[in-house]
Amino acid sequence: MGRSRPTINDVARRAGVSRSTVSRVLNNEPGASELVRGRVREVVADLGYVPDQAARALASGRQRAVDVVAVTHGPVIGWLGSHPYYSRVLAGAASALAGTDVQVRIQAITDPDDFAAMDAIAERASVGAVLTNVTSAMASRFQQRCRRVVHLSPSSPTVPVIEADNVGGAYAAVEYLYGLGRRRIAAIYGPPDSSDAVDRRTGYLRAVREFGLPELSDGGDFRREDGQDAARRLLEDHSDVDAMFVACDLMAAGALQAITATGRGVPQDISVVGFDDSIAAVCANPPLTTMRMPVEEMAAAATRLLIDGAVRPGYRQCFPVELVTRASTVRSPVNYRTPDGGDRVAGAYAP
Repeated sequence: MGRSRPTINDVARRAGVSRSTVSRVLNNEPGASELVRGRVREVVADLGYVPDQAARALASGRQRAVDVVAVTHGPVIGWLGSHPYYSRVLAGAASALAGTDVQVRIQAITDPDDFAAMDAIAERASVGAVLTNVTSAMASRFQQRCRRVVHLSPSSPTVPVIEADNVGGAYAAVEYLYGLGRRRIAAIYGPPDSSDAVDRRTGYLRAVREFGLPELSDGGDFRREDGQDAARRLLEDHSDVDAMFVACDLMAAGALQAITATGRGVPQDISVVGFDDSIAAVCANPPLTTMRMPVEEMAAAATRLLIDGAVRPGYRQCFPVELVTRASTVRSPVNYRTPDGGDRVAGAYAP
């Protein structure tokens, strides 16, 4: 006979507290000291106790759901409806919930400093929450009120994170452009309060410094119009730019519009690399070379952690990104790197 699964009564007896106290700790509710909370969590870990989420939901009358939390920086429809990232997150979460009785629901916060809204979501959470683009302060605030949380970006040290290799991906994008003979590689950064954007900037800076290239940069939010405006400013200030690394595909699509509006050609005059490999990359004209971020796989992994009750403070998992080449990049007509590391005249455009 196999060993029976530990119950909440087993946890209560081992910790020397009441069943209701254990329940308060597991649900992150007030009414227990930090000392008691620590003892209960130690017993839970030692016994391998996994709360019965279905029973808890039935008792509370709440539908079991994984909340996907997004900060929209403005009207919900205008931001969520136009950004392909969220459909990919929802697709990944839904795939992990297939065959379960758990739903996925999106929670939108219009103001990145609206902590009251974040508190309300944490209070209503059942299975847990996947945070998509909230600040480190908001992620920490959520975890203080509900430990069933995973962030899809680097965050505070204790918040569980499923992240992509943004630094390495940005470095690889610049390295690829450099290998094509591009020597005036500009960057269009994302918002400074986004850890993904900060890491992509770090990767770009590391690459241009290593290759001895100038830093040429501008930025904005992760929106098409911000990429368009940033690219226009870059071209006005640096007319000899011959390549752009853009922090997301949607911004890169806007950059393509700004470049072609000046009469320059993509990819011959200016090659462009985006980041994400979203539908925006495929539908751009020309289709975008980009760094593929496995958003669906990341969201599915985060959701499975919540479903399995396997979320632990400080958990980290990093997914690699990969280069996907399309028609927005080509070798420079002037020079490109040969296999031995030298430069030579290309003589013709070539992918």
